[in-house]
Amino acid sequence: MPPVVTQITDLAALASRLRLSVFRASRTLRRESQADISPTLLAALATIDRHGPITPGDLANHEQVRKPTVTRILNALADDGLIERSSDPLDGRVSWVSLSPAGRTLMRNVRRRTDRFLAHRLDELDPDDLAALDRAVEILDRVTEPAE
Repeated sequence: MPPVVTQITDLAALASRLRLSVFRASRTLRRESQADISPTLLAALATIDRHGPITPGDLANHEQVRKPTVTRILNALADDGLIERSSDPLDGRVSWVSLSPAGRTLMRNVRRRTDRFLAHRLDELDPDDLAALDRAVEILDRVTEPAE
């Protein structure tokens, strides 16, 4: 087993490489999505799509932002006609957010374009690289899960 100092140095180097790679991948996918919406708003839309209807508080938790930030995000999405808000029938103090038809169309188009781009790039890889990526996705999901 290597010394702890070497492990920490290697982890720091790996973290740096991973950060850069994820940043580049994110930038590339944003470019390929051709969405006329900020990455922050697109991320919130994707979360609403995946977990909605959702309360603003739950959206803030998923997006790891504060409630005032999620309020601004939701206002921008509502102004663009991408979400719908409704009151909870059992508790009028609670509101629910879901995608509007325009929001669903936008998400479907973004996913279609980025999936097509990725599928084309993945088709160029050999089976060992594809297997490694399959495993890497599982690991990245665990690494990026919010801490409880």
